[in-house]
Amino acid sequence: MNTPADQDASFIAEALPAFISEAQEQVASIEQLLLELEDDPGDRDRLDALFRCAHTVKGSAGIFGLDRVVAFTHHVETLLDRVREGRLGLTPSLSTLLLKCNDEIRALVELPPGMPEADEDRERRAALVERLRAESGDAAPPAAAEPVLVAAPAGPPGSRWFVQVRFGSDTFRNGLDPLAVLAYLRGLGTVERIVCEHDAVPALDAIDPEACHLDFALELRTDAGRDAIEAAFSFVREDCTLSILEPGTTPEEIARRIDAMPGRDRLGDILVEAGAISRAQLQQALRAQLETGVDGGPGTRLGEILETTSGVSPKVVAAALGKQQRSRESGASDDARFIRVQADRLDAVINLLGELVIAAAGASMLARQTRQGALIEANQAVGGLIEEIRNSTLQLRMVPIGETFSRFRRVVRDTAAELGKDVSLELVGTDTELDKSVVERIADPLMHVVRNALDHGLETPEQRVAAGKAPQGRLTLAACHEAGHIVIRIDDDGRGIQRDKVLQRAWDRGLVERGVVPPDAQVLMLIFEPGFSTAEKVTNLSGRGVGMDVVRRNIESLRGSVALSSEPGRGSRIEIRLPLTLAIIDGFLVGVGASRFVFPLEAVVEVIEGAGAGAAIDAGGRGTAELRGRVLPVVDLHALYGLDGPRTERPSVVVIQAGTERFGVLVDQLLGQHQTVIKPLGRMFRSLRGMSGSSILGNGEVALIFDPATLGQLAAGAPALRNPRDTDRVSSPSLEGQPS
Repeated sequence: MNTPADQDASFIAEALPAFISEAQEQVASIEQLLLELEDDPGDRDRLDALFRCAHTVKGSAGIFGLDRVVAFTHHVETLLDRVREGRLGLTPSLSTLLLKCNDEIRALVELPPGMPEADEDRERRAALVERLRAESGDAAPPAAAEPVLVAAPAGPPGSRWFVQVRFGSDTFRNGLDPLAVLAYLRGLGTVERIVCEHDAVPALDAIDPEACHLDFALELRTDAGRDAIEAAFSFVREDCTLSILEPGTTPEEIARRIDAMPGRDRLGDILVEAGAISRAQLQQALRAQLETGVDGGPGTRLGEILETTSGVSPKVVAAALGKQQRSRESGASDDARFIRVQADRLDAVINLLGELVIAAAGASMLARQTRQGALIEANQAVGGLIEEIRNSTLQLRMVPIGETFSRFRRVVRDTAAELGKDVSLELVGTDTELDKSVVERIADPLMHVVRNALDHGLETPEQRVAAGKAPQGRLTLAACHEAGHIVIRIDDDGRGIQRDKVLQRAWDRGLVERGVVPPDAQVLMLIFEPGFSTAEKVTNLSGRGVGMDVVRRNIESLRGSVALSSEPGRGSRIEIRLPLTLAIIDGFLVGVGASRFVFPLEAVVEVIEGAGAGAAIDAGGRGTAELRGRVLPVVDLHALYGLDGPRTERPSVVVIQAGTERFGVLVDQLLGQHQTVIKPLGRMFRSLRGMSGSSILGNGEVALIFDPATLGQLAAGAPALRNPRDTDRVSSPSLEGQPS
């Protein structure tokens, strides 16, 4: 039989990974809130949220015995409390201190329990504690080898606290153990009385053995304060309704607590959660209300009964009624729920969905061959359902890019300070959504680009004033949807890329024959060559020639492309174009000779049958055609790729939109819309011009998927892309344009 100690150990071992994940989210929120507060230090909502995040980390850590986290976070929490109460202003220097402390909390959370620390780590944390105490005005504690947790103000010795808690029905399913919470409470003092509310338990024939129906009230005699009692429930806080009524609580204090609570629709629930009454008292009052009704009438008001039978203050009842009314007016509801799903499980569903799409395409093709109308109609119905499932499932993976952008607030702040520069960061289009897998893989390339922009592109305040600019530089991260892609732009108003300096370094390294001066566009692309750098000396940020070639390689591995433009003295723009998803897209299937190709459907503007007969095409497959009185650049896939198979006498033109430009593609057959499961290109085909992936058709054939942006470059006569090192496929660096 397991002892209470064994149960505690089991609970902690099972729940610790979930705590670490939750704490990391809280730490990320603290950093984000601190950076946002630099623009508006007096924002009370953000200050309150900041305090709650720190309090949550401290309270949850206490359940797991992570004393180092609790001790250090307590000092951070004390300082944040001073700030939100208005006794301290959130100055830039204080914000910097709190950011450093947040980094320390993150490191402590990730430190395995019981692992010894290096002396320098303890000394660094002790120094931070001294600074926190100095800022908050606390007296220094007695010297100790480890920062000591100073307990929150406690109630009178042996005070009796009233605790009411109702656990959610999913408590057990979420791996939580209410008995472990009770065991923790017993360690704080003596549980003198505990009463279970039987009304929360359904009839035996209706009970769900996996659901939790625990609802109890207890009296705890302890010298500990409210923070220590709340810490016992921190880890299960989202799975329970909790009320803690401390000794000597006044009606005014309960009323303030009610005002701070989330909205509730029922008066009794509000009073129970606020700790004004127990659930047993509520049930008794409800029964009394029914008895006072006459001939089915409404009976005496519940608030009046509670005032009479339970001694609830009229001020408390009035506050609860006000909360109830506001909740109804605002439509507040507790029905919104979220569920966390492991990413690999969702990936498995997406992969199976892709195979289902391919199988459905094969079944549809066979149905058409039978020429049986009923079978064709049934397959079309199945195909429609699969498309709806596909769209809904892919939507689960779509996340706003704003979270990724927000990470760079800290990067810009710290890097600019290190370089002695004054830089403002502007974020545009943060609600733009794209596939989570793309978001995860774009973070590192963006980091290189942003740091490069800060190091090479933006000048110091003195240099900017000398150049007739404002002392503060501007860096903008923007995102938007465009023709089935997401476009990310990184703009700055710095010095721009020094083309002469880039060309000189290229001559010195033998990348360009000395004396040869390529076009400006090709000169800019040289900065993406491996090992290329124009930095005069090696620093923490640049000079080693590592970074920009990695940026391009990572972007291209996502079937994306990078473009760079720069104007000396005015700044630079880096444009990254990525697919919205790496899994399944709507495509338009065409035939060219014996081959099959797919265009992303969002990029197809129109299709004109037989319009390519009069197109003038050169030997390289590029040319023009007339379309409604206008000249349209076109590309002939037969000539461009040297495809086998007979040509049609009247090729059709598929008009494609790539960015702001349009071009036409000559094709032999128009095969219609096609759900396209994207497969990566094999190593042999990765250097194929204008392609971004492949797909398997219903009959087992392989179709290549076009990349509209690079195919548009070919149609316009840009140099062909032979391999990932070709300098016409622009990647992205920074302002001075040097890789870091």
